[in-house]
Amino acid sequence: MREIAKPTKSKQMRDSMGVVEVVAGALYGAQTQRAINNFPISGKAMDPQFIRALALVKWAAAEVNAQLGLLSKNSARSIVRAALEVAEGKHAEQFPIDVFQTGSGTSSNMNMNEVLATLASTASRTIRANDHVNMGQSSNDVIPTTIHVAAAIEITRKLLPSLKRLARTIDTKARSVRKYVKTGRTHLMDAMPLTMEQELSAWSTQIRKGIERIESSMPRLLQLAQGGTAVGTGINTHPRFAKLFAAKLKSKTGIAFRPNRNFFEALSCQDSAVEMSGQLKVVAVSFMKIANDIRWMNSGPLAGLGEVEMLALQPGSSIMPGKVNPVIPEATAMVAAQVIGNDATITVAGQAGNFQLNVMLPVIADNLLSSIKLLSTTAPLLANLAIRPLKPKPGKLSEALAHNPILVTALNSVIGYERAAQIAKTAYREGRPIIDVAQQMTNISRAELVRLLNPAKLVKGGL
Repeated sequence: MREIAKPTKSKQMRDSMGVVEVVAGALYGAQTQRAINNFPISGKAMDPQFIRALALVKWAAAEVNAQLGLLSKNSARSIVRAALEVAEGKHAEQFPIDVFQTGSGTSSNMNMNEVLATLASTASRTIRANDHVNMGQSSNDVIPTTIHVAAAIEITRKLLPSLKRLARTIDTKARSVRKYVKTGRTHLMDAMPLTMEQELSAWSTQIRKGIERIESSMPRLLQLAQGGTAVGTGINTHPRFAKLFAAKLKSKTGIAFRPNRNFFEALSCQDSAVEMSGQLKVVAVSFMKIANDIRWMNSGPLAGLGEVEMLALQPGSSIMPGKVNPVIPEATAMVAAQVIGNDATITVAGQAGNFQLNVMLPVIADNLLSSIKLLSTTAPLLANLAIRPLKPKPGKLSEALAHNPILVTALNSVIGYERAAQIAKTAYREGRPIIDVAQQMTNISRAELVRLLNPAKLVKGGL
């Protein structure tokens, strides 16, 4: 999020409530300034991607209003030009309103309307914020629409490609370490063996299922509130506006936006945003699991598991020379914690649909886009700096495996659970290899024990 700049000199401007001192040189007007004055809360403005998506909404609205003959072509052309400038990231400093503002996001909507009106006006033509830029619209359908548009663009263009690359990176690494057999762990305690490929396959499957979950929620995110205007009835907008608007956005973005089947639902709740946030939370939980697995596997290098070696990225201590820490998994875990927290905020905000309008829209937008960005930018770091350069340490893997008493599980069908448990406990107590203890406590030949307790055979399962 952008930090809000401090105002300097001012000029007088008027709105329906009277005269306001507006920051000199600002492209916005009195209504934006009132919001700046009213909400000095966090010092953080709306996410830049939200602002860009809001500009696209205004672009599409102007195009459609001109197509319907409601807005002159010259006025529409001026608004379109200004909106595309903002959508390209220009004039970002002109959108300083705090995230914590009016719950409908009216302040941000009017901020955009005023900026575009100023940019679009000429000496011979005055473009009005409410009458022209906001024609056929209400903050109550514009802001829910913008949330969906911004999230859909960021998910389609950034998050899903990042997650797919991460899954491919894990699969590639898994194939490269398929020959390594290691001790499995349940409850953080020794368990039956598996290959590193098998272990990593769980990670890539987690990510691929996360992709599937996000994609399964996309059809509802692509349904837009635009056309519902004030309360969902579509007052003051053309009957064909909603359909043409969605088609216009689809043509611009390549994303299959369409009108919501029920505008009353689209305005009064944010269930689709809550649903998508929940899917992002699942991905965050997957990130946390993968990051923690890597941290445990890399722990040591002497007193921990030491099963793998990570790429050394930076000194790990200001006082302990030579220490190197798993910084990427740690950062990933913090990102996961933040996304989980964002989801809690969105969940609470999603409950704020009172009658015909949800009144926590800005904070939903901010947290949803934050989660998308965090996951999008963390996935390539996890892939490229943690998983791709991960190196198994064969000596450590073999040593732990040779002394793993749980291998005795393979003898259950031969000597029974109770006798196998006695062998395991003896091996634990005496610190001896399981095969030596089994040979001593059973009449099974050494050769047969080698066959039965072969870890490479055990990872294939079965009897």
